[in-house]
Amino acid sequence: MTGRKVYTAIGLMSGTSLDGVDAALIRTDGHDVAEPLGFVSLAYEAALRDKLRACLGRSDRDAADIREAERLMTAAHVEAVRALPGADGAEVIGFHGQTILHNPRPLIKKGGSGGVTVQLGDAGLLAAETGIDVVHDFRSADVRAGGQGAPFLPLYHRARAAKLDKPLAVLNIGGVANVTWMGSPYCLSRESGNLEDDGNKVPACAGKAV
Repeated sequence: MTGRKVYTAIGLMSGTSLDGVDAALIRTDGHDVAEPLGFVSLAYEAALRDKLRACLGRSDRDAADIREAERLMTAAHVEAVRALPGADGAEVIGFHGQTILHNPRPLIKKGGSGGVTVQLGDAGLLAAETGIDVVHDFRSADVRAGGQGAPFLPLYHRARAAKLDKPLAVLNIGGVANVTWMGSPYCLSRESGNLEDDGNKVPACAGKAV
């Protein structure tokens, strides 16, 4: 990692399975993972899960119920940061937010001209409550440019597996089951995971990319 600044960073993730918030503290330069430092996972309360489930598949972010769900889920992320050992030494937080709609392909049949992706999360509130700089909104620009806005995990898997023998497959089971294959230049995302197990039937949040 010579020549690159190494950050102590917090990564926050809340998947489409709506189970809760994962928080990890690592040292990284953004290309290689230098050192995992800590981890905590906090479950969403049932009432918050219900509020978030009612938002799935919607893009009307200014609706009162969506804004309330966003406020509560951001508060849950603040709680996760505060529960994370060593968080007070972090320089930056990566805040993905809660995906409620992800349809990156052009909406030709609906008269639209491009894809759409919506993640709930108030980055300003998170920064104010934690006192740590926050980066967020990781998918929108790629979707607007015609990309899929996903997947992200292969970048992390590649860094973590840099010294492991190849070929290698890594399985991540969230709302959608993702398989990262290292040995050929592609990855794929499969249309089943905890969304089905939890009884959440959300076609707008599931997809396939090869």
